[in-house]
Amino acid sequence: MSKSIIWVHGDCLSPNSPAFEDYPDAPAIWVWDDALLAEWQISLKRIAFIYESLLELSVVIRRGDVATEVIAFAKEHGATKVVTIDSPSPRFAMICNSIEKEKSLEVEIFEVNPFFDYDGFIDLKRFSRYWKVAEKHVYE
Repeated sequence: MSKSIIWVHGDCLSPNSPAFEDYPDAPAIWVWDDALLAEWQISLKRIAFIYESLLELSVVIRRGDVATEVIAFAKEHGATKVVTIDSPSPRFAMICNSIEKEKSLEVEIFEVNPFFDYDGFIDLKRFSRYWKVAEKHVYE
């Protein structure tokens, strides 16, 4: 059986995520994405919310390039698999591709049911912008 780690990102901050349920003993990592923080200019309020959510998880917190840190963490734990949850973020696919370039690592991505069905553009930089679109569909 392959040894696995869990990569936690902004779209899977729940302790009840399928990754934690299927791999309860796997070490987990969160990486503060320096490039994303700079590009999206994420507010201190949102950073604090994410940090408080992370405190409820058994997760190692790092900072830097996400793929580089996840690969290093996997190597430190002798893992051959990185387990994570799907994300609509355009950066997600790029990060997964970078991890998979490391030939010794496989990426397993759990699909989750979306909060609501919508195939238009949603600005993910601010929760309020996301919620403005989401609430129209959630309360139908």
